[in-house]
Amino acid sequence: MRLNKRLVRPLEDRWIAFKVQQLSVGISMGCRSLIAATALLATLGATNAPVLAQTTPASDRVLAQEQTGFNTSAVRAMIARGDSFVASGDLASARQQYDDARKASKQLLSFYRDLSGAFRGLDARIPREMDSKGREALTLLAEADLRLAALFRRQNQPEVAVPVLVEVVKLMTPSQPQGQKAYQSLVELGFVDTEFKGASSN
Repeated sequence: MRLNKRLVRPLEDRWIAFKVQQLSVGISMGCRSLIAATALLATLGATNAPVLAQTTPASDRVLAQEQTGFNTSAVRAMIARGDSFVASGDLASARQQYDDARKASKQLLSFYRDLSGAFRGLDARIPREMDSKGREALTLLAEADLRLAALFRRQNQPEVAVPVLVEVVKLMTPSQPQGQKAYQSLVELGFVDTEFKGASSN
């Protein structure tokens, strides 16, 4: 029995077309799978990569600059500039420097205390550093207050000196040299009468 060639040929063509389509689908699916796998690996690599601490170049630590930064050294430089203005007789500029030092000291003291409290119980090194810097900022605040008070007295404004002197006594307490000096100034101004002669049992 002989088959009709016209019938066989279309069957062969359809079979070849079907195989080609299967091959194309397989390749397409394989490519998509490869792309998906690559994307997944990239995602896993990005999410699981360890986070390393970055080292900040010294040039980027602008707040650590001794003269123009925001730190205790910069406050000390303000006080020193104020002293220079006093020595040259420029009391207005001196007052501005002392005021700036006082303001910066208060801000630093507040920020150091906040950071110390935030890390307490987590990393003892940070509270230790913040407490040390806080004590330094407190001392500088007292120094700026004392200089302002002396400046006010020199300008015949003793009543303006009283608040800053009381602040020093409150911050440093009379047990510290700054507190004792501030209280003695209040005695000299006549704001208080009883002199402080040291702690006693009475």
